[in-house]
Amino acid sequence: MKNEKDYIKNIAEIRSMMERSSKFLSLSGWAGIMAGIYALAGTYISYTHFKFKPTDSIYQIAENTTYEYFSIIILALVVLILSIGTAIFLSHKRALKRSENIWNSTSRRLLSNISIPLTTGGILILILINKGLISFLAPISLIFYGLALFSAGNFTFKELKFLGTIQIGLGLLSFCFIEYSLFLWATGFGLFHIIYGIYIHIKHQR
Repeated sequence: MKNEKDYIKNIAEIRSMMERSSKFLSLSGWAGIMAGIYALAGTYISYTHFKFKPTDSIYQIAENTTYEYFSIIILALVVLILSIGTAIFLSHKRALKRSENIWNSTSRRLLSNISIPLTTGGILILILINKGLISFLAPISLIFYGLALFSAGNFTFKELKFLGTIQIGLGLLSFCFIEYSLFLWATGFGLFHIIYGIYIHIKHQR
């Protein structure tokens, strides 16, 4: 009986070592929670202070001067920088706790796979901004971010694939209901990020 328990223990340790070598498991659940909070705060500021209200009329949005386009863009960049910075800081802190190097072959493969959809989506967003098609920013960002998360799920927690699928679905829904796209964006980047972060923290990191 003792030999059987030792055998099972050894198998579990080998499986854990293989998983650690093939997946980036230092991604912090708290990073997801904080990213969600930043997104909700950004949505609140853009809606209440900058009067950002998407409409199904792209020409009306292009000519609308009731809010500052550049203020919205700067706000979005602040949310993005805070989210990325927090993710790097907390993941690095967790990697040190696990005696791991945050910059390894697995994390490099992860970044390589998510860079294509993120870069493509970023370029498309810049094109839309240049053409004044502001209403399409939320749907496009949700879809391409969702594609990046789905791809990242191959190299880190598998739950990220589910989160990515939700983001893609919300992005497609935003195209159907442009006037509600800001709130759908807040649901995807805000609410579901927080739910995902709490789930990952409880299941994998507590």
